Amino acid sequence: MDENRPDVGWRNTARGGTDEPRLTLVHDVLRYAQGASQVDPELDGYLNYHWLTSPADLGHRKIMLESGINASEWVHARDGVRRPVIAIRSSPWKAGHESNPWHDEFDLDHGHVRYFGDHKPTTVGFPGATRGNRWLLEAAQLHAGTSPEERVLAPPLLLFRSTTIHRAGRAVVKGHVEFCGAAIIERLEHVIQRDPDSGRSFPNIALDLAVVSGGSVDGMDMRWIDDRRDPTLTAQQTLRHSPDAWQRWVRQGRVAIPGIRRRVLSSPVKSAPQQQPVPGTVEAETLHTLYTFYDDRKHAFELLASRVASEVLRESGVRYKEGWLSRSSGDGGVDFIARIDMGSLSASTPVVVLGQAKCIKPSSSISPEQVARVVARLKRGWIGVYVTTGSFSKQAQIEIIDDQYPVVLIPGAVLAETVRRMAQANHGGDVEALLQTTVDGYSDSVAHRRPEEVLSI
Repeated sequence: MDENRPDVGWRNTARGGTDEPRLTLVHDVLRYAQGASQVDPELDGYLNYHWLTSPADLGHRKIMLESGINASEWVHARDGVRRPVIAIRSSPWKAGHESNPWHDEFDLDHGHVRYFGDHKPTTVGFPGATRGNRWLLEAAQLHAGTSPEERVLAPPLLLFRSTTIHRAGRAVVKGHVEFCGAAIIERLEHVIQRDPDSGRSFPNIALDLAVVSGGSVDGMDMRWIDDRRDPTLTAQQTLRHSPDAWQRWVRQGRVAIPGIRRRVLSSPVKSAPQQQPVPGTVEAETLHTLYTFYDDRKHAFELLASRVASEVLRESGVRYKEGWLSRSSGDGGVDFIARIDMGSLSASTPVVVLGQAKCIKPSSSISPEQVARVVARLKRGWIGVYVTTGSFSKQAQIEIIDDQYPVVLIPGAVLAETVRRMAQANHGGDVEALLQTTVDGYSDSVAHRRPEEVLSI
């Protein structure tokens, strides 16, 4: 008996039929076996991936997930040629290996995925030299289309993530994938990455993907993909089983994305365990390393906190400029000063950022009084950032929310995850090498200046 075997029968009752909905929900675990039948809806108690994506009676070839990026064949329909779908598979357990030396980021609750292409340290040529990257570059042009006629041809990106299940008390790493939704390419950029083993730099592409809302079912009907593979249907006709959110994007384009992105409503107040890495994970080990490293050199932690704040805020799309660290005595609740520029390059406004850093035991929490010290220093239009290895007490969070204070709270879990990503990008995954740079660079980062002066740098 599988400990996490799902109940899948209630919504896929048709045994291989194509006239009934074939629904799959976000976070569904699917059984992916390369040679599995396309006839049976279930396999080993899980939804059968091959039946779900390519039922036998339609006569389509399987959409395989052997690579990270997998495109279906071109369809020559009566209104033109289209690529029906691109299936993306991310394998977290391979991250950091030669075959996958980068880390994809999935934030499904906020409808965002950061996905890296398939260029590798050993690949010769530019990022489009690999088949997978060529498919993504080709798709990105349609996803950036300025007319509904272009966007209707854009292949949806179906996102899957390899997952571990437990059977008879044993962890099974391979053979199962989690469905993570359908996505739009929101942005594509060329990046330089570093191989953690050889230290060599190599070019690649990185995509910001917007996971679209699946509506009330929080999923999608795979008949949409059937239609996109049907040459007798026009591209416009293939929208009949697509999510409403996708149809809205086809009509309106980029302006629709904020309103169609998948969102999961949850309480903004998080418990202490929710703010800390899961015990036994790499992130938990990273946080322990952080606390141990800075336990007798707390001042250097301020420089790390400044860099982490920079990384976290830049993820929101703002331009962040690091300033300086305040002197260790008499800082008045401010450890670092920075600036963000809101708006475009041609039309923007600068905002002062005041930061506080506290390296405490991960089991400890920050009180409302400690957060209030930062709030008291904020002037109109400024924002605060509080970075800690611990957690924020429930009351501290409530006061921030109820009084609508502009303070970004970065607890231990976010800190550890961000530090791991920074170390992977710039130090070959060596966290301690990253931390040592904050010790070496601390003295040069300290200045005795008024916060307002950051607006002129």
